Amino acid sequence: MNVAAAGGRLAVSHWPLPAACALFLLAGALALDGYGIGADEPSQRAVGNAAIDYLLGDGERAFDQLHSAHDRYYGAVFEAPLALVERILGRGDSRETYLARHLITHLFFLTGGVFCYLLVYRLFGSRALALAGMALFLLHPRIYAHSFFNSKDVPFLVAFVIALYLVHRAFRRDTLAAFLLCGVGVGLLANLRVAGIALVAAVLVLRALDLPFASGRGERRRILLTAGGFLLAATLTLLASLPVLWTDPPARYAAALEVLGSHPWTGFNLFRGEWLYARDGPPFDYLPVWVGITTPPATLLLALAGAVALAWHGARRPRDLLRNTPLRFGVLLIALPVVMAVAVVALENNVYNGWRQLYFLYAPMLLLAVFGLHGLARGRWMRAGAYALAVTALAVTAVSMVRIHPHQNSYFTALVDRTTPERLASRYEMDDVGQSAWSAFAGALARAGGDRPDGPIFATLPYASFSRWLLPPDERERLTGAHDFRSGGRNLYELRDGQPCPAPLPPGAAAVSLYASAIYCIVDPVAYFGALRREALAAEPLHRSLFDAHRVGSLMVYLRDECSPDDLDARVFLHVHPVDPSDLPRHPPGLSGWLAVLAYDWQLVGWRETLGYHQRGYGFERLDFRFWRRGVRIDGDCVAAAPLPAYPIARIHTGQHTPEAAEAARRAVAASAPLARSRFDVHLDPDARALTYVRDGCSREDIATRFFLHLVPADARVLSDRSAAHGFDNHDFELAEWGARTDDGGCAAVVPLPAWPIASVRTGQFDDAGQRWAVEFAPPEAR
Repeated sequence: MNVAAAGGRLAVSHWPLPAACALFLLAGALALDGYGIGADEPSQRAVGNAAIDYLLGDGERAFDQLHSAHDRYYGAVFEAPLALVERILGRGDSRETYLARHLITHLFFLTGGVFCYLLVYRLFGSRALALAGMALFLLHPRIYAHSFFNSKDVPFLVAFVIALYLVHRAFRRDTLAAFLLCGVGVGLLANLRVAGIALVAAVLVLRALDLPFASGRGERRRILLTAGGFLLAATLTLLASLPVLWTDPPARYAAALEVLGSHPWTGFNLFRGEWLYARDGPPFDYLPVWVGITTPPATLLLALAGAVALAWHGARRPRDLLRNTPLRFGVLLIALPVVMAVAVVALENNVYNGWRQLYFLYAPMLLLAVFGLHGLARGRWMRAGAYALAVTALAVTAVSMVRIHPHQNSYFTALVDRTTPERLASRYEMDDVGQSAWSAFAGALARAGGDRPDGPIFATLPYASFSRWLLPPDERERLTGAHDFRSGGRNLYELRDGQPCPAPLPPGAAAVSLYASAIYCIVDPVAYFGALRREALAAEPLHRSLFDAHRVGSLMVYLRDECSPDDLDARVFLHVHPVDPSDLPRHPPGLSGWLAVLAYDWQLVGWRETLGYHQRGYGFERLDFRFWRRGVRIDGDCVAAAPLPAYPIARIHTGQHTPEAAEAARRAVAASAPLARSRFDVHLDPDARALTYVRDGCSREDIATRFFLHLVPADARVLSDRSAAHGFDNHDFELAEWGARTDDGGCAAVVPLPAWPIASVRTGQFDDAGQRWAVEFAPPEAR
């Protein structure tokens, strides 16, 4: 009875907290259906299912599934309950499954807001400041959007806030029970991401600082006991909650630390208009710039004021920096983001897609902002003015979030040039996980199928293939296209800028292209490609092989009679050599299949989707594509078309990688000794214009993993702007891009070399855990 009465009094005295929770719950419920499926969600869901299967004792299959999951070291303690809830409720439709995941992830985010309120109240004893801290936490536009579809970075941020609350509580109470509970919280934090060990180190350092001020042997013994209990609780919690560590914990955790230091992602970051290779690590200003242009300015200014205030008080009372005081806790909030940011740059950590991997640093940042607000609120009138400015800033942010819904993950402040959407998209990545495809996808389908409610819908699915799972079952059944080419589905062609849409489909069918210039454009792929086919057949082909290659105006048209599903699945390469090499772009325009979503003006303004990789140093422009991505099948025959650049063309090299071509490449180098031997033998072709990778007994694993090729020039001035920063030309590729598997199980790939002199070559093959093998050698002309 007394407990109930105390709880009632607490609810009454802190009435802003339940009121704010109710308001944000209502907003989350209304916003839930607007967000798509993030690119990491399927792999994160696989982590949870693998952990549950392993816990249920599902034999070797579950063991292999758990230890081969792409994100096996991330967040099992959050993903496993999600998977368990999914199984308890029954495996329903994919729409229900993902909406339930989004709802639970967002509820956990709101829980972080509650703990932020409690922590600020414990620090300052002010309900107004506590409510301001909660609002600052929940009203970061980018993080708010990620709180629905990002079950990796946002849960770690929330767990970081909870862990900071438990750290403050432990040092305030200074009891063994409080430190044991803190250890459990920090252990779960390290489960979500290995970076959580930074807080373990911080707690041990703070506990060590208490030793010199202990009043006697008994107090020193208690400090050591609480520190040991904290470390033991954190270690046991981490081991118990992360099943992947249960077999050979030291080796598994060492692998997790290696992933923390160098994530195996090998893409590029668009930063200030330049494409940066992610594995080289970010430049020194990467994090400050990204945080500055995506965080509401009021939060940044208040955080700066809080840091200045803490530094001022620390200079006046330096002994309080060592004692267990609120000032020392505030200094910890300054040290954490600074140390972590310096470590990321110094260790060249693989940070990409903005700063989402480091969203957890927003927790100490917003707490510093509260320190700043508290410092400004001195006196009656100063307090009223500071609170009025804070409320105004929060209101402006909230209005901006409503205006750009559901694309808050593409939020930028006025600190960045937003003169035109194209200007913004050319300098910074926009939609870092592709969730915005859902709104455009649903809108396009509504427009295409509105007057054909029962007919099939043919659609290209670049990055929207995940978000299609959010469609109602009846709409999903109508959908066919790129994902269904083997069963006869027809794909759409990506229309070039300025080209009019062809005639509509016959009655009863609709088609939608979700590419750049063809968004919301209803087209008839059969009629369009039928016309291209007739025009191509009127002239002799430029090349005859498995397919005939024709040039029709500004297009390369590929024809094949009686093509099979395997022909459609084959990769086609197109190399265009310009008359003037200076016509080539200086950097790659985008990542293959990447969508740049511009969404700060009430609606989805535009998309950019680029296929291909421009190689200035190699002297040609390259476009690789699957046949079905740019063509259709008509009466058993297939037709595809690829755009040609507008500059004068000297030579075109195009073809299709086949087992016959791979066998010919193996025969061509059979008589020569390899330049290097490893998992693959590396040969230089007779003309010294390409490297040939050869292996007998190629497995599926060999074909699926990615190769890297680092070419160090004799003269660094030949490097492109993108490559000059790290001193070599880097090229990542899959075997299927440059070769194929032969009928006898071997494989070969032929990779062209640039025209400039090469000093040394380093090449190898990666798997999900990191480097598998590597060789380094000098080409014959450099020896």
